[in-house]
Amino acid sequence: MIEYVYRATVASPLITDAFVATCDEDIRSSVVDFGGQAVMTGNHHERASDRCAEAVSQLAARGVHYDIVIMIQGDEPMTHPDQMTEVLTPFGDADVNVVNLYASLGHEDAASKNVVKVVIDQHGNAMYFSRLPIPGSMGAPTVPTGKQLGLIAFRTRYLETFAALAPTPYEISESVDMLRFLEHGIPIRMQLTRHATVAVDTPSDLESVVQHVRPPSW
Repeated sequence: MIEYVYRATVASPLITDAFVATCDEDIRSSVVDFGGQAVMTGNHHERASDRCAEAVSQLAARGVHYDIVIMIQGDEPMTHPDQMTEVLTPFGDADVNVVNLYASLGHEDAASKNVVKVVIDQHGNAMYFSRLPIPGSMGAPTVPTGKQLGLIAFRTRYLETFAALAPTPYEISESVDMLRFLEHGIPIRMQLTRHATVAVDTPSDLESVVQHVRPPSW
């Protein structure tokens, strides 16, 4: 699964380098075996963004620097190369510093605590993320809610900022990285993807992905 995500990522012409950040030697070895690059991180991280920040810090210590970093979760095997373009496009606005892809929310997704839901304001920025169904309707027409994807891009200084900030109450309660930014008043631009995707959180998710994923056309 990690190899599939890795190969989808590097298939984008916008990607200059790709690394798998991991604290697991077996994963590192597997990545090297299929020709990928890996960075070993500490095993203390609770959030993927903190692990990504450590990996970027290690690379910077080696003299490797990037203006923008895309973090892609290894449990997103339906990642498509076009999504690199989607998540990078909003950075044409100099005021945008963090971008998170989202997809339409299916009926089954709405009830699953494994699926992070997001409500979005009139400017395209995230208002809140939750594993529970949001927002409440109070009998009013249903307000569209998106499904957060594990594909997030940062201006590198904001990834560093994330790691420097203390974890926040809602972040801990919901177990959602991006709430740390929102609780500290840092906007997150949400970008809709046109590619269907299923993250693998359970054995049934894996079965669903196997049914949908085909040999890549890219």
